[in-house]
Amino acid sequence: MDIDVVKKLIKKYEPGHKDFIMMAEQSERYYNRENDIKFKDRERKNECQDRPLRNADNRIASNFHRLLIDQKSSYMFTAQPLFDVSDDYANTVIYNTLGNKFEKVCIKLCNMASNSGVAWIYYWSDTEGFKYTIVDSKQVIPIWDTTVEDKLKAVLRVYKELEDDGKTYEVYEYYTDDMIYSYRAEHGDIDTLKEYECYNCYNVDIQQSAFVASVPNPFGRIPFIPFFNNSEHTRDLDLNKDQIDTYDKVYSGFLNDLEDIQEVIFVLSGYEGESLEKFLSELKMFKTIKVDAAEEDGQAKGDLQTLTIDIPVEARKIMLEMTRKSIFEQGMGIDPDPQNFGNSSGIALGYLYSLLELKAGATEAEFKMGFSELINAICNYYGLAVDKIIQTWTRTKVRTDSELCEIAKNSVGLISKRTIAENHPWVKNIERELQRIKEEELEEVNKDEADMFTRVKTDETE
Repeated sequence: MDIDVVKKLIKKYEPGHKDFIMMAEQSERYYNRENDIKFKDRERKNECQDRPLRNADNRIASNFHRLLIDQKSSYMFTAQPLFDVSDDYANTVIYNTLGNKFEKVCIKLCNMASNSGVAWIYYWSDTEGFKYTIVDSKQVIPIWDTTVEDKLKAVLRVYKELEDDGKTYEVYEYYTDDMIYSYRAEHGDIDTLKEYECYNCYNVDIQQSAFVASVPNPFGRIPFIPFFNNSEHTRDLDLNKDQIDTYDKVYSGFLNDLEDIQEVIFVLSGYEGESLEKFLSELKMFKTIKVDAAEEDGQAKGDLQTLTIDIPVEARKIMLEMTRKSIFEQGMGIDPDPQNFGNSSGIALGYLYSLLELKAGATEAEFKMGFSELINAICNYYGLAVDKIIQTWTRTKVRTDSELCEIAKNSVGLISKRTIAENHPWVKNIERELQRIKEEELEEVNKDEADMFTRVKTDETE
């Protein structure tokens, strides 16, 4: 691929991708509790200068963003999706290929998509077979077809590489359906872009391995799969960032007030002592001080007053409560405050989950498309025919004991006794409970036989 064409592609798509990186990094900051309040200092400094009683400068960042994202990912992927292609052998191959890490991959995909709007899976093959992993979405620049189908035309992956000599380079990997190219440039200087021979390939002509800058794409399709957060490809922080910032500001301001109020400023006049140090010592020791009692113009010359801060406690309390409620409403999550659960009925709990279900449903619709593409890639690699992929998703949510008992009751005859016992809220020891069921069933049989024998005996007597 011509190097000048690659430079034009980079100059065209990389600047727009920087905005995406900035938004993703902001979300990641909030996920790690590095909210904006920790970095805003001008406003507080001016306040302290204009209001000398204000010295405290606490910056308490809330953890609502992480809570809401982890809540969604756990709700969706504590039980990983199941895939069925209507062929036992193919299902086994898919299951083994996805491996034990698949549940962790699902949760990480959800977290990344929630923070940046999209997550990416990259797949390849080696001597062990089909492999896949998650690639940082900040490294991936998708190039879409201009048709209405939104087909992925190419992918430009950009990442930094540090050499042993201390120099930093930008590596550019360009993927198409047919080829994979690699280039490298010195950090911040696109004009130094050159082909980067990083692919180790076996040369049949010389019968030895050699490093090359481009290789054929063995899959015949771009090995990157997008997992969008929703149909608009937006991040979760867009839903409630303003509310989170407001909560941080009010909470931190409240704490500052509590800290500043402990610092009492004395206004002293007509003090007969020698120094302020003596004043503070006498006040601490004797709880009293002596001031000049002489009068001037009918008013006492000596006086001692204090300056304190009035805190609007109720107003701040109400504001925090309102803001917290708004955070979970706008963020479409569940406030874990115990009073929201209590002895709530199954219907009430279902309503509590309604917003979270809407948000999870939007993510699920996009993820289903991504997982279908991943399963197809696995099957194509192993030469497995797939007509239809059936996906089964299971939600994880709080249920009342009465609801679970009702479900267990209605499941008798449909599923095994063991499964019912495992999910019954009253059962603590599965094996002991199953043994008790067997013993009770045996007692019932023996009782029925004894009753039948008694009835027969009575009939013969009569």
